[in-house]
Amino acid sequence: MLELSNKTNLLESNIYKYSLQDVEEPNLYREVYSYDDVPRIAFNHRRVPMGMPKDIWITDTSFRDGQQSVEPYTVEQIVELFKLLSRLSGPYGIVRQSEFFVYSKKDRDALSKCQELGLKFPEITTWIRASKQDFKLVKDLGVRETGILVSCSDYHIFKKLKMTRREAMNTYLAAVGEAFEAGVMPRCHLEDITRADFYGFVVPFVNELMKMSKDAGIPVRIRACDTMGYGVPYSEVALPRSVPGIIYGLQHYSDVPSEMLEWHGHNDFYKSVANASTAWLYGASAVNCSLLGIGERTGNVPLEAMVMEYASLRGSFDGMDPRVITDIAHFFKDEIGYKIPPMTPFVGRNFNVTRAGIHADGLLKDEEIYNIFNTEKILNRPVSVLLSKTSGLAGIAYWINQNYSLKPHETVDKRSQLVIKLKEWIDKEYESGRTTALSNSEIENKIAEIQKQEGQ
Repeated sequence: MLELSNKTNLLESNIYKYSLQDVEEPNLYREVYSYDDVPRIAFNHRRVPMGMPKDIWITDTSFRDGQQSVEPYTVEQIVELFKLLSRLSGPYGIVRQSEFFVYSKKDRDALSKCQELGLKFPEITTWIRASKQDFKLVKDLGVRETGILVSCSDYHIFKKLKMTRREAMNTYLAAVGEAFEAGVMPRCHLEDITRADFYGFVVPFVNELMKMSKDAGIPVRIRACDTMGYGVPYSEVALPRSVPGIIYGLQHYSDVPSEMLEWHGHNDFYKSVANASTAWLYGASAVNCSLLGIGERTGNVPLEAMVMEYASLRGSFDGMDPRVITDIAHFFKDEIGYKIPPMTPFVGRNFNVTRAGIHADGLLKDEEIYNIFNTEKILNRPVSVLLSKTSGLAGIAYWINQNYSLKPHETVDKRSQLVIKLKEWIDKEYESGRTTALSNSEIENKIAEIQKQEGQ
């Protein structure tokens, strides 16, 4: 039987409807996940089409997943970070939602104070246990949407929950029914989807969710959770690790609309950003992130990274203010006391700093040669050099011009006597056994000393 697809607007064979495979023994994909070896990437050479949605956005989990891996934020810190998220999001709400815990009084106080700000974006959502009491709590707090855990791999179903697939599905569907009864929109977190039997459990389960959603007249958001960072962005990779295959399959075989489809990834194998971008490219409207990537183990998808990915893919920030990323980094460092690794892209102390003399020589001629983009304009972070034994005359000249904000007619070059004398002093410092970089104050004091000796 042929049907006109509302996704492709083409005649297609009637799509096969997958039914639950209630197996007696768990499918642990041991050929891929042997545990005693690094997980293998299997290819089956099947491709699925790209299909980026018309609207894509970012959601935040800094106050939920992020807080699970650091010392809990104070109410005041959460409120300030929420304000910064709103400023970053811009008038069109590219940072669309932010999820909160609601278990403790502190959690609820933070949520309430953020609600009182009256900000349109990000929308406040929650994450709760799937119980009637918690659904009522969410409703009473005036929150529209909440996340609930629906683990979907046999690792979780058989080993953690001690259930069969049928028992797990029935339990999850009952919980969703309770959310509907409370008038709350559920966001189903399909935990460990990259180790799940996609067509034997995930698709049949999501099909049931979509039926319930239609009957209740309440949408259900599907969050595909790459809990262990096993997802792979390459084309032609076999399930369950294929990010394109997961997103395409949820849309094509379970009829999940793009706006109800969200990706949540972790960075265990350095693929979190690539996987999130791939989820966008293949049909998910939302990617879930945390500020600075702070989260379980190796962390979540860094929110600031996806701001840049958004601009790269769309050609515009669409109202987002990326300079706020630098304000967020300062807040974490100065107010929270969080130590950002210095080489972290966009927010680390050294992300646009060079030590190499040959690079500094290029910067002195034109900063575009060695800077990724206009970091001063986009992030309020001018490119800079760090003076050390490898800086060279060009690096010293660039440092002086930038540090003192010298106008074009005031700048020095690598032939300047000040630069040459400063280089001689730096060389002596390292010849004497110094191993650390020079601080700004040290260099400024030495410049003042040289100028005094020359009567300047």
